[in-house]
Amino acid sequence: MRSLLFLLVFVVKGMLAQQDNTHKTSSIYVPPKDPQVLAKLEQWQDLKFGILIHWGVYAVPGIIESWQLCSEEWINRPDGMSYEDYKKWYWNLSSVFNPVNFNPESWAKASKAAGMKYVVFTTKHHDGFNMFDTQQTDYKITNGPFKNHPKANVAKHVFEAYRNQDFMIGAYFSKPDWHSQDFWWDKYATPDRNANYDILKYPEKWKAYQDFTFNQIDELMHDYGAIDILWLDGGWVRPKETVNDEVRSWGAPIPEFSQEVDMPKIAQMAREAQPGIIFADRTVHGPFENYQTPERKVPEHKIDNPWETCMPLANNWGYVPNDTYKSTTKVIHSLVEVVAKGGNMLLGIGPKSDGTLPYEAVTKMEEIGNWLTANGAAIYGTRTVDHYQEDGVFFTSKDKTTYAIYLVKEGEKAPKTISWSINLPKKGSKLSLVANGNKIKYSVSNGKLTAQIPANLRNTNTAAIAFAFKQ
Repeated sequence: MRSLLFLLVFVVKGMLAQQDNTHKTSSIYVPPKDPQVLAKLEQWQDLKFGILIHWGVYAVPGIIESWQLCSEEWINRPDGMSYEDYKKWYWNLSSVFNPVNFNPESWAKASKAAGMKYVVFTTKHHDGFNMFDTQQTDYKITNGPFKNHPKANVAKHVFEAYRNQDFMIGAYFSKPDWHSQDFWWDKYATPDRNANYDILKYPEKWKAYQDFTFNQIDELMHDYGAIDILWLDGGWVRPKETVNDEVRSWGAPIPEFSQEVDMPKIAQMAREAQPGIIFADRTVHGPFENYQTPERKVPEHKIDNPWETCMPLANNWGYVPNDTYKSTTKVIHSLVEVVAKGGNMLLGIGPKSDGTLPYEAVTKMEEIGNWLTANGAAIYGTRTVDHYQEDGVFFTSKDKTTYAIYLVKEGEKAPKTISWSINLPKKGSKLSLVANGNKIKYSVSNGKLTAQIPANLRNTNTAAIAFAFKQ
């Protein structure tokens, strides 16, 4: 196996490349009809804040997850190494992936301290490496140097640890599998992310891939306890009839054949095993995209159907050494804006190859959690209001209480007064701080509220200040 040192020269390139591969969001949404699914969606919408854990063999060299296996123009790989040699090197990372410090209980406790309420864990990314003990392939965490560890069946122990902290459980699963000979067949080159052979010419081969995918999801649905969310990535693996002008405008290569994994069959099995399970079949508008998943950004406007912004805490989803992390203030501001616009936020964290969370990530998670411990009433369980934003103030509502959340500018402290002219308190209503219940002095003149901010709060570093009142 080649030394991992050569990878340092292109880690930065890999970090930048990820920016060109964000999932877009369809303008079409088809609401589910199953009462159990609707009930679970309502429960999920109450949670607001979750963690997305990307972890696999790519953590060993600390590179962009899976994508350097893909031969598209935006991908950067090291010079002086052939594509075929690179793939052999990458596949062989499984022989050295040995996360001896894996402790999912510590992950779950750190996530709970961060104020997170649900988890989505990568059981398999596009490279096809399985973080669970699938019986469909030997390319898995339980077939390498970690196989004799008592927690070798990683996904099982992650789910158990998070269930013990009362989290809703989501299984991330990649519909494309670049390691499978029934998706990327060695008979042909692999020019892009799609199946590299003509499915119409080899229907029996694609049927084998459909069966492989079904069987793996069947294992997850039956052998890993209660699963609340099936988070399906790889939206280019989709029925041909769902490819419209909007999908084509996203720029990803689209084959002539219908690249579908038979979601109706998968859905029937999954919902028999896990009644009410939510499907997030990303970007594939239709009955199996129960909520939408804009990536790395907050939508410009409020969205009335269920949705979730997924964004990494650092620049990359998986662990990359010396990565650039978002500030705590940036994350909290994004969370407030997402919630005010009707969504949830799924924050991406990438564990290191030894199984520990990066220290900087844990530190920032704790800081986010401190803010949510004090101000979470303005976030959790809330719903949108018609007029949700005005000049750095965002509004939410719950149980006849309206919340106004003022975003303190990065690097600054709160001003002496804060004003807004929408969603005013009813006459005689008190205005109080969510953090401690203290009453705030305010006045209303010419349709504009002006709140007096106490000196002790102005001298405190805080990302946002939340107020509660009755309308």
